[in-house]
Amino acid sequence: MELDISGARIFLETPIELPVLGKLVISETMIVSWLVLLIITGLCIWLTHDLKEENISKKQAVAELIVETANKFVIGNMGEKFRYMIPFVAALFATSAVSNLIGLVGLRSPTADLSTEAAWAVLVFILITAQKIRTSGFGGYLKGFTTPIPVMTPFNILSELATPVSMACRHFGNILSGIVINALVYGALAVASSALLGLLPGIVGDVLSKIPVLDVGIPAILSVYFDWFSGLMQAFIFCMLTTLYIANAAES
Repeated sequence: MELDISGARIFLETPIELPVLGKLVISETMIVSWLVLLIITGLCIWLTHDLKEENISKKQAVAELIVETANKFVIGNMGEKFRYMIPFVAALFATSAVSNLIGLVGLRSPTADLSTEAAWAVLVFILITAQKIRTSGFGGYLKGFTTPIPVMTPFNILSELATPVSMACRHFGNILSGIVINALVYGALAVASSALLGLLPGIVGDVLSKIPVLDVGIPAILSVYFDWFSGLMQAFIFCMLTTLYIANAAES
């Protein structure tokens, strides 16, 4: 269900009755997230279809460039021994980037829902913890909370838990703030357009004041930053932090 309050769209989660599972809440975030996964899957299938060793197509050249960029990014930040992380980091970046950019077609970005970033951050946190245990052993991992002195244990635990929280909130806050600012700009320009055109005399002013003329063009310029630049940058930062945290865990 959808409500419209002061020009802002608010989507309410609707429970769906299933015979076995009972009530399952299907939210807009879930639906758009599935759509994002379908887009990425379809794009991967299209780019990797009909690969050749010679006389490659432009499509294959783009696919090879993406793979090469992912290889350089992960190996450059984590080292050769973390080559197995390339598919995960690439998938994380693609999911984040497409989720951020899907707002350009009028859909609500899944990353504007904190639960999305929280799920990603928890997964990254599990990988970080697993790497620390692999490096130092379970006993060494627990002992690390007592350094440099045992009295620091509560603070070290809080510091450990702060990692996924900060990663999730940073990404979520930047994406949501862009959506809110765009909505405020649209609303302000609509009010300004109505006020300015309403100054025209007679029926002309009455008709034109109802048309948000200023909403054309100006929001598109802001979209270049908030949707394109900021969206891709947040995906890059999230993946960068992921690689650095995991690589640092291997050195602990």
